[in-house]
Amino acid sequence: MSTSARWTLAVLAVIAVVIAALALQLREPSPKTTSELSAPTPTADLAALRDRAGLPRCPPDLSGAGPKALQGVTVQCLADGTSVDAARAVAGRVVVLNLWAYWCAPCADELPAMAEYQRRVGDKLTVIAVHEDDDAAAALSRLADWRVKLPTWQDGGRRVAAALRVPNVVPTTVVLRADGSVAGILPRPFASADEIAAAVDQTMRR
Repeated sequence: MSTSARWTLAVLAVIAVVIAALALQLREPSPKTTSELSAPTPTADLAALRDRAGLPRCPPDLSGAGPKALQGVTVQCLADGTSVDAARAVAGRVVVLNLWAYWCAPCADELPAMAEYQRRVGDKLTVIAVHEDDDAAAALSRLADWRVKLPTWQDGGRRVAAALRVPNVVPTTVVLRADGSVAGILPRPFASADEIAAAVDQTMRR
């Protein structure tokens, strides 16, 4: 084979490789940029998810400063996106805070049990779910799937947990007395409303 023929074959081989690479690139979707991966859920989608979840509005501020540990802590009401002064929202109330996250497997059983417990006790106390992850859309979707209708704070920064010195464990239940003091911190899952009632009653008697 002549030298010119060898060069011709080499050039053709290179061209074939380039064409194959271009074809493969066209077939594969382009990778998402960092900004696309971290893009927030559009407001319209959040509104639709809020409609689907149908959460009750968060408890309004009451008179009084509320627990000293929570003063200055601001969270968001997942039902409508409004700002919530955590201390004033629980002032003068017996409150059960249920700290959870959308990816928490035990929470799928515990939150419906919490909702049933709230139904049973009525206005004797207030159960507030506290979502400890930045993904509000995922939280709304989970609550809708689980048919949980509890007032819920969106607290991806774990401000409430940090203020009350709650361990970084979900689910965790915090029982607050009406005077704002912490009756107990329960870093464990509950499977039924009966279990929750027994634990809260025992905690309040301490």
